[in-house]
Amino acid sequence: MRGADDAAPVGEEEQMTLLEARKGSRVRILEIPDDRARAQCIRFGIGEGTVVDWAEPLRVGPVLVRQANQEICLGRNLAARILVEEAAPYGGCGLDVRGRGA
Repeated sequence: MRGADDAAPVGEEEQMTLLEARKGSRVRILEIPDDRARAQCIRFGIGEGTVVDWAEPLRVGPVLVRQANQEICLGRNLAARILVEEAAPYGGCGLDVRGRGA
């Protein structure tokens, strides 16, 4: 049991990198550290605050994520630097599968 002095800072225990996320989970992008990578991700509709489905890591290569109707592979080095948090599953937030109001 955790005492008052042992409490983790609010929100920090839920943060992880995209590479650390579990297969099949939904995550919200919190930070994309590299300006060039951030610009490229925005072209595909993925930016800070975007919720994506973490599909799977390809054996030793990139990480596959799904957003809207597209699948995007991100390099492992980049995925290891993108900060994410778990997001509500479909139906848990009043939004349809495209992120629009129900």
